[in-house]
Amino acid sequence: MSQGIVDASPVPSENIEQTRLFQWARMQQGRWPELRLLYHIPNGGSRHRLEAIHLKQQGVRAGVPDLCLPVARDNCHGLYIELKRMKGGRVSPEQAAWMEALKAQGYMVAVCQGWEVASEVILRYLKEAAYGD
Repeated sequence: MSQGIVDASPVPSENIEQTRLFQWARMQQGRWPELRLLYHIPNGGSRHRLEAIHLKQQGVRAGVPDLCLPVARDNCHGLYIELKRMKGGRVSPEQAAWMEALKAQGYMVAVCQGWEVASEVILRYLKEAAYGD
């Protein structure tokens, strides 16, 4: 990009990134049937106040990563992913605490900016799981 020109392309929302990741996962299930177990943990989003109260009473916890792949590999019980937009998005203190706690329990945890990075992390996990942070 030349100087003075700003990239005005819209950055896909986290929802779009997640939708694209699940589309990719469905297409990869022939080679990686374990991807059928990938799921979203719907903790985020804006909700009506009463609904938010009920969900909290039912066990919703702030900071839980967005995605879980409950497939064991090597010394890991499964993979959790906190999916962020390609640009922007930060890990909250609650998210950081959850990720550290999950790592301590033997899970692989990754923060991914964009669905393509998440797909690479998932494939690497399924292939070897022993890569470091």
